[in-house]
Amino acid sequence: MGLTFDDAAAKVKTLKTSPSNEELLELYALFKQGTVGDNNTAKPGFLDLKGKAKWAAWDEKKGTSQDAAKTAYVALVEKLITKYGV
Repeated sequence: MGLTFDDAAAKVKTLKTSPSNEELLELYALFKQGTVGDNNTAKPGFLDLKGKAKWAAWDEKKGTSQDAAKTAYVALVEKLITKYGV
């Protein structure tokens, strides 16, 4: 498909079916790593389960370059478009 990062970020919002929770966490983590870089935020509190899952997914990408994260994000979006359609 050859999407750019910005195109992929827009297209992922138009998927016909919502990705799985695991796919959503991976999308989130790659997007944050690609746009912000390494996670340098405080870990969410004990009761914030969704926040903790997102934080942990992003934290696992620590050390990945922003360009590599953007490339992986685009590849994942392209895979999800094929899987779920737009």
